[in-house]
Amino acid sequence: MFCYEAGPCGYALQRHIEKEGAVCDIIAPSLIPRKPGERIKTDRRDAQKLAEYFKAGSLTRVHPPDEDQEAVRDLCRCREVALGTLGRHRHQLGKLLLRRDIRFEVGKRPWTQKHRQWLHGLQFDNPIDQIMFDDYLLAIEQAEERVWGLEQHLMEVASREPFAEPIGWLSCFRGISTLTAFTIVVELHDFWRFPSPERLMAFVGLIPSEHSSGDHRRQGAITKTGNSHVRRVVVEAAHHYRHKPGVNKHQRERRQGQPPWVVALADQAQRRLHRRYSRLLARGKPYNVATVAVAREFIGFIWEVLYTHATRSLEAAN
Repeated sequence: MFCYEAGPCGYALQRHIEKEGAVCDIIAPSLIPRKPGERIKTDRRDAQKLAEYFKAGSLTRVHPPDEDQEAVRDLCRCREVALGTLGRHRHQLGKLLLRRDIRFEVGKRPWTQKHRQWLHGLQFDNPIDQIMFDDYLLAIEQAEERVWGLEQHLMEVASREPFAEPIGWLSCFRGISTLTAFTIVVELHDFWRFPSPERLMAFVGLIPSEHSSGDHRRQGAITKTGNSHVRRVVVEAAHHYRHKPGVNKHQRERRQGQPPWVVALADQAQRRLHRRYSRLLARGKPYNVATVAVAREFIGFIWEVLYTHATRSLEAAN
């Protein structure tokens, strides 16, 4: 039996060991027990400690995806990296214009069609400024093409099984587009790991931290442990529930052909989460705190949809 900490070796080492007929577990490094007074760290000590804890059953195992699931997940994360690159290029161009005191006065929102037409019409008296501006603008257009291409690949994969059905169900909810649903599905592969909504909330780091002793219970900010990708998209989706319940054109299109019980659950989520949002703000809670609280409750609706899909898939397979 083997074990190693999750890190740069990825899952390839585990697959190689298991092909040889042995058992290999990948361990979550952040959950390895550590003595507070321990001040010496070497590879030999780490290996010995890992073996002792592994034999005692005190380590938390990482659930690895298969090769196909890992490839699709990495494609989704590649888009996130491309979006980050695009945001940095836009920020750099914006700061260049700000330093030259050049402001967009036609409209309020940047990166609209009017804003792009205004950018392409800019001319600088200093040739060096013109070179920098053209280079930043070219980098932005190339990054946009990269993001668009990756999104087309993701949409193609999302339209195929086994992703099409759960993505279609999740897309019935307000604030969840096809790409957001795709991120949730591929990051939460093998949904049987979460027998309850609380387990899923803990996995995405949306439960409050706690340091209680005796009769005193002290809770703090959310733990922010586990999968940060799912936590980010769920919190972004939770912002939409500050508005009154309603169904727009895009939601109606995504709901076509979906099971009635999923649509009814999505409508129930709108009413419940908007009411929760309003009550928290009325009590004086900060906007971000209210959003995270709504996101944690939203996880419960997501769990019900995905757990139902996993149950039906297992029954169909048997």
